[in-house]
Amino acid sequence: MAVPFRRTSKMKKRMRRSHQALSVPGMTTCPNCGELILSHRVCSNCGYYKGKQVVAKKEPKTEE
Repeated sequence: MAVPFRRTSKMKKRMRRSHQALSVPGMTTCPNCGELILSHRVCSNCGYYKGKQVVAKKEPKTEE
């Protein structure tokens, strides 16, 4: 069974793992309602994409 001859230093270990950091997704504001959305996605708040309504907004049910 192979065993490393020397222990990996902290610097070498951290340099190797420097590319594993999490990144923040590209967020933009919806031009219709101003809500933060992922780019190239339909706005979940108003249902608009590129200035056109793509998804109809559901009205909340009110019990009478």
